[in-house]
Amino acid sequence: MARYTGADCKLCRREKMKLFLKGSKCEGPKCPIEIRPYPPGEHGRGRPKETEYLLQLREKQKARRIYGVLERQFHNYYVEATRQQGKTGDNLLMLLERRLDNVVYRAGFAKSRDMARQLIRHGHIRVNGKKVNIPSALVGEADIVDVKPKSLEMTPFQVAKAEVGERQVPAWLGVDGEKMRILVHSLPVRQQIDAPVQEQLIVELYSK
Repeated sequence: MARYTGADCKLCRREKMKLFLKGSKCEGPKCPIEIRPYPPGEHGRGRPKETEYLLQLREKQKARRIYGVLERQFHNYYVEATRQQGKTGDNLLMLLERRLDNVVYRAGFAKSRDMARQLIRHGHIRVNGKKVNIPSALVGEADIVDVKPKSLEMTPFQVAKAEVGERQVPAWLGVDGEKMRILVHSLPVRQQIDAPVQEQLIVELYSK
């Protein structure tokens, strides 16, 4: 499956804000955006004219990069969002939030979504008792996500267990740190999603 393999920190600098793609590194003084708070490249310090299209494009790119989704898959999420009842922008973010890699990250079981994807691909995560190795799998209401018993002694999960409670968990998820288990109380709603994205700009971009 195709995925971005470049430098994550360049993505944050391009969007001129922290997207928290590198876990704890993003919170320290060595975060590149703290040192060079301007886009990468030869013309990074320039001031391009902020057209309506550019604002819409940047918002779409920001959302893609936060959730680690490539263009074709992101567009597929948009198409699916248009088929659902309600606001398309809200539906889009709710679909992205329901991704298994995002749920594992939101619960504090991984330092970043990249790390969550790796743990899932290596078969350490179960959904309703069955191993799922597809990071893009969507969780549903009342689903139970947990760590495979044989994997509980691994260092990443031991660290996560010790740090449970330090990261704020969305209200639509419940976390049992002792059992390393996540309960999906309900499907997320827009008010419970703290992603710094103006989803209406994305809808306007795709609507053209």
